[in-house]
Formats: sequence, C-alpha cells, structure tokens
Amino acid sequence: MQTREMSTKTQIIYIATVCLITLLLWLSNEGSRPLVYSGSGLVHSVGLIDGESSLVIQESVAVNGVVASTPKYVLNKGSYTVELSYISEKPDSVLELWEQGRKVAAWTIDPEQTSLTADFTLSKDAKQIQFQINYSGNGALTVKSLRLTPYTMFYSDTYFCIAIFLVCSLLVWLYMTRVKARLTQEKIVDYAVILGVALLATTPMMQTYLYNGDDLCYHLARLEGLKDGILDGQIPVNILPEGLQGNGYLNAMYPYLFLYIGALLRICRVSIGLSYKVLIFLSNLGSAICAYTAVKSMTKSRRSVMLAVVLYTLMPYRFTNILSRGDLGETLALIFWPLIIAGLYHVIMGERKRWYYLVIGFSGILQSHILSAAFAAAICVLTALIYCVRIVKEKRYIEIGKAVGMSLLLNMWYLVPFLYYYFGENLSTEVLRWSGYFEQSINPSNLTQSISLYNKQYFTLGLALLGCVGIGVIWLICEKRTDRTAKDGYLLYLLVLGCILIYMITGYFPNKALLANDLFKSIVTMIQFPWRFLGPACTCFVFVGVVGLSESNILKPYRNLIFAMLVCLNLLVIISVPTDNSHMPYVGAQAEASKGHESKLASNIGLFYPHEWRLEGAGDAQLTTNVVTSGSGNVSVRDYQKKGTRAEAVYTASSDDSFIELPIQNYMGYRAYDENGNKLRIEQGNGGRMRFAVQGDGVEHTIYVRYGVQPLFIMANLLSALTIGGIILLLWRQKRRHAT
Repeated sequence: MQTREMSTKTQIIYIATVCLITLLLWLSNEGSRPLVYSGSGLVHSVGLIDGESSLVIQESVAVNGVVASTPKYVLNKGSYTVELSYISEKPDSVLELWEQGRKVAAWTIDPEQTSLTADFTLSKDAKQIQFQINYSGNGALTVKSLRLTPYTMFYSDTYFCIAIFLVCSLLVWLYMTRVKARLTQEKIVDYAVILGVALLATTPMMQTYLYNGDDLCYHLARLEGLKDGILDGQIPVNILPEGLQGNGYLNAMYPYLFLYIGALLRICRVSIGLSYKVLIFLSNLGSAICAYTAVKSMTKSRRSVMLAVVLYTLMPYRFTNILSRGDLGETLALIFWPLIIAGLYHVIMGERKRWYYLVIGFSGILQSHILSAAFAAAICVLTALIYCVRIVKEKRYIEIGKAVGMSLLLNMWYLVPFLYYYFGENLSTEVLRWSGYFEQSINPSNLTQSISLYNKQYFTLGLALLGCVGIGVIWLICEKRTDRTAKDGYLLYLLVLGCILIYMITGYFPNKALLANDLFKSIVTMIQFPWRFLGPACTCFVFVGVVGLSESNILKPYRNLIFAMLVCLNLLVIISVPTDNSHMPYVGAQAEASKGHESKLASNIGLFYPHEWRLEGAGDAQLTTNVVTSGSGNVSVRDYQKKGTRAEAVYTASSDDSFIELPIQNYMGYRAYDENGNKLRIEQGNGGRMRFAVQGDGVEHTIYVRYGVQPLFIMANLLSALTIGGIILLLWRQKRRHAT
C-alpha cells in the first residue's frame, strides 16, 4: 500500500474548506422556514385581487363554501402553527384543515379580529394536507395572507446533504492520504467519467422543482406508502396502509425493492421531493456502472467502454422516462439491460463463469418493472432458441440452468406474493388494457430528433444511436460479409433484433390489422405502448456501435473523430432538456414560498393511487373514511381507530341481520377477531370494504383487524434469504482461498 502525506498547510486548507461549505449548506436550510401565501397566491375561483395582493370576496358574488385553498402537502407528523391574516365583515366563515377528503380541524374566522393563529398536531404523516377557507356568503371577506410554520422543521434535506458532503469529504481525505496501489490512473479516470456522466444526467433534476411526469404522482405515492408500511412493521411491504384515503392499497403487484432507498430517506424526514431525486441520481449512476461493466466484458477498447457509458446513460429514451413520463419503474429497469445483453453473450459463447451477469440483470429488471422483465425473458428465450445447437453442443445449458435457477430463488420473496394476488385476488385488471396500442405508434421521423419534453408523446433514438446503427451496418454487413467470428454473429443478431424492435414501434408495423387476432390483442394491450421496445432496442444499438467502432478496419482512421462526434451528439440530449421559463426561482415569489420549498412537499404534484390493483368496485366514489353500517339503524359504532394495517371498531347492535363495513380494502391476508379472540369471517362489502356480520345482543363488542402474511410468503422469504446467505458464504470462501 502506498501512502502520500499531506502537508500541514494542505490539511488546514482542506479542513477549512469543508467547514466553510458545511456552514453555507446549513445557512441555506429552508426546512424550518414557513410557507407563506398572499391572498392572490391561494388557489381560488372567485374574488378580486387588490393592490396589496389580497383576495377580496364580496357578498355580491352570491356564493358560499370553499372559496380559496392551499395546495395539498405531504407533511411529517408533528406540531404546526397556521396564521391567517384577514378582514371579515360578518361571522360564520371558517378556516378548515383537510386530509385525504376528511376534515381534521376547523377554526372560526372572528370578524372582531384581523388575524387567526392556531396550533395543531399531526399524529401521523399526512398525504394530502390542505387548508380551505369556507366563506359564509355574508359580508365581505378579505384574505391577506396565510402562513404555515413547523415547530421543528418540514424536512431534513439540508442535514442529509451535509451528511453526504461530509462522507464524501472523508472519502476524499482517505484517498489523498492512503492510496492503494491497485487504484491505477486508468481506473481513476474511468470512475471519474462514470460519476461525471451520472451527475450530468442528473442536472435537469437539480432545479428547485420536480418535473411533473405522467406517472410521477403514483411513484411518489409508492415512496410514501413504503415508508408507512415499514413503520407498520411489514417487511416486505405488501400493503400501503394509508393509501386510498386510509383504506389501504396493494403494493405487491409493482416491484419496489429499490424504492426502499427513498422510503428509508423519508423515515429520516428527508423530503419526498429530494428522496425521489436521489433515486433518479442512483439510477443514472447504476446505468453508467452497468454499461461500463457489461461492455468492458466484451471489448478491450477503453474508448469503446467510455463511449458506451456516455451513450447509454444519456440516451434520449431514459430522459423521456425520467422527465416526461415520470416512469420510475422503467427507468430503474433500464439500469440492468446492458447486463442482460452481455450475460446472454457469455452464457452462449463467451466466458461461462460470467453467467451471473444474467442473474443480476434479470433480477434487477424484475425488481424494477414487470413488463420489462417480461421483455427480458422473451429476448432470453428467443436468443436461446436461435443458438440452441451451440448451447447443446458446448453443454452451455448448465450455465443457463444456473442462471435461471438462481434468478428464481433470489426473487422468490417477490414472485410468490405477486402471483398469489394476481391469480387469487379479485383485482381490477381490465384498466391495464385501456390503450389501443396501435394509436401509440411513433412517426419514423422522430427517430432522428433529439429530445423535447414539451410533447408528451415524443420518443426517439437520437442521432448518436442512429450513428451506432450506421457503424453496425458498415462493420457487420459491408465489412464482415465473411469470416465472422461468434461474437460478430451475436452482434449482427443484436443489430437485426434492434431494427425489428424499432420497426414494431413505428406506424409501418401493421398493429391495427393484427389487433383482430385475439392472442396478439391480449398481449399488446397489456403492454399498452409499442414504444416500450425502445429500451432493449437502444441497448442493442449501443453494443453494436461501440464494439464495432473498436473492431472495424474501415472506420479505424476515423475512430477519434467518430468518438467525439457521437459524444457531442449525445450531449444535445442534455442541452435540449427544457428548463422552466424562469431561471430564477425566487423572482416574483417570497423566499418562504419558493418553488423549491413547495416542491419538496410535493404540493405541485400530489399523490395518486391508480385504479389497477384495487379490488373490483373500489372506485374513488365508493371510498370512504367512515365506518358504514346496514341501513336498518340497529348498529351503533362507538369508536373506530386504525393505525397502519391494524384497526379496531367498538359497536353495539340490536339485530343479528345487520352488518358493519370498515373502511379497509379487503385484500387477502387480513384477519379479524372479536374481544374474546374468536376468529371472525370477513366478507366483501361495497367498494371493496371489509364487511362483518354483527352480534345483535345489545352488548358492546369489539372487532380487531390485523394484516398478516401467508405462510407461503414466509417460506418464499426464507428461501430467498438462504440463497443470499449462501452466495455471501461462497464469495467469502473464494476470497479466503485466493488470499491464501
């Protein structure tokens, strides 16, 4: 081990710099600052704005009810103060606090006062906290401002950033003082490029606000729900306990392993906005690492490996998913596609020992996005069929069997609950087939464009990846007509496969005609969008382009020029990502209510739970936060409490022919008992609620509801845990063997 001593002067400068940056980060903390709205800044549909930015409601508008409100916030549990500055001529107007359609508190607006100050406490984290001004309809009401102040802080983002900065500073210190010999200059450059490209890909997310993609509100709800599930004691989290207005929402149907990172940050009170952005950065970093690892295993050219890192991490389809679609699942799945492509190569004709590439790649995709996992499985099967003779001849089915078996064992903990609920639960799944599929086909002209997020249906390969296609054609078709090696043949297969996938997403593919076939219709309507094939197609083209550039003799004199051109073309993706029209987030707004402060609380986006994976009949109109009883009036509910997936209701009934429905979605896995420990039968009620037959003896009874995983789930969890333990033990033994 080599060491390099730092001079005392350098050490002092370094420590002073770290302390200064830490101080500046601490001074920039917005977490404890109040949210302040002028009257004009509130959401309103009636009223006038005066010269002081106050909202003036005159009696002549002839309306009453909610006339103004704040956005909906995701707030941590704790104590807060709300202050309303106003002028009211008549009484009976009210400031109300609502959470997920339920009024939590209300304070009367006294006409004899000009301000209202009230404290309130949230006993649990809130998903959709909102203040509403309920106007009585009598007299004029002028709303000057509304201020929300936490007793401690809204979020701990600054402290999280300081902690990350200090950890990075410590690592830099260790690197500067103790440099290992195996950390060569080449590796330092490689790692710097990987980190730099990941940071560059994240720059659009470094703005003060969140891009409101199509599905972003759902993935934010998943982050928040996972946090609630962990705090509820569920590991793994199958039910999001506070979803659907506290009725609970099934989580087992959408992969969520990597979302635990964001959920743990939320438990540490990092804002939901920053937690999501951290996931995006990690997905960019993971994409760069996987592209580096996979391509490096197939070519010795460092130039090609670095080009693959840039092309793959900055490819337009990733940015469309991140910024326009808000599809976190597919974004995470794209991390692992390079390992699938390289893994197939190694188990068929490359290094047999690298069959674990397929395990990591497929497991990563499966734990990110189900449809992407289905695509990966289909491509693996197709590739195995094409190369079946070679596989049998060289007995490579052994490695394939290892990869398949290990993938199943590692992911059993997720697959078993998924299949259990998919086939055994009465879920609403037809909403998954809403797309006409062929209507989502893209225009071929788009394939030559860079990215534009102003058009939601904008999908492209980009000029750089089209250049990779050109390299593949020159090398594999023009130059390598004969004497192709096994690797050349595999890359030609990738080129053809990528072109076929691109053809299938364009309007030239006869999607509409093929929809007359029931089998085709059943498959593609579940896929929903043909442009989902862009992910695997782009990955194929990256491999073809970068490996072709390193091995083509025709292109050899122009390699440096082509490398620079492809990198520059791909940088257009970042340059063309639009920013907000106002590059100064605090212009025209109080610092306390900046877009950054609001966005961290997701007030500009909100949370949403889609209709798929709900129980049949559990539409938004059927949801309620109250206990429902039979209409005969024979049931009286004295108390109902719910915490996580645990609930209890105290009732009395005078007739046995009555029932009680609890506002909890009746997913399989829930159990119910009475006050004597006797198991109660749970029936399906209206809106997917739990229904219980009551004991009509006029005596007070209690219903206790608990969620508990099935024994089959526990066995699957143990099987996956034992597999992970076995892998760790095997790696440890191999390391000891090499050490000796």
